[in-house]
Amino acid sequence: MRTRSIILVILGLLLTLSGMPAVVAQSSEDVAVVVNEKNSVNSMSHEQLRKVFAGEKREWPGGVPVKVIVRAPGSVERTALLRLLGMSESEYKQYWTAQVFRGEAQSEPPALYSNGMQKEALAVFPGAIALVSMRDVRAGMKVVKVDGYVPGDPGYPLK
Repeated sequence: MRTRSIILVILGLLLTLSGMPAVVAQSSEDVAVVVNEKNSVNSMSHEQLRKVFAGEKREWPGGVPVKVIVRAPGSVERTALLRLLGMSESEYKQYWTAQVFRGEAQSEPPALYSNGMQKEALAVFPGAIALVSMRDVRAGMKVVKVDGYVPGDPGYPLK
């Protein structure tokens, strides 16, 4: 099972590197912040979340490295990510290119083409964090509160 998970994550990375087009999806539904179920984090502020997805926060409490997993361009989750960071898709690409060039990151976070791939990556990497459409949250994904709100609450910031 672990080999299958690793293969799916590698497949997602290869698809990302190949530049295959993503399916464009539009929705106003809530997007959950999910982490590996063993992660001790239960709640984050909007600013802490932004720092994690911008690569500025690199470790969880206890020293576990943060592993940001993102969806491919055109997905609902990617749109929520770009809103969180206040960037367009091209600005996001430029940001990560600059991070790598300056030696502040080894690479842009892997962009996976399905929530199934994200679920597998969350299970494989103890420090994984991702944005997942609420309809795709499954067992093994721990939903994190944002500014004290969970998806579905009035005032939840990630739509």
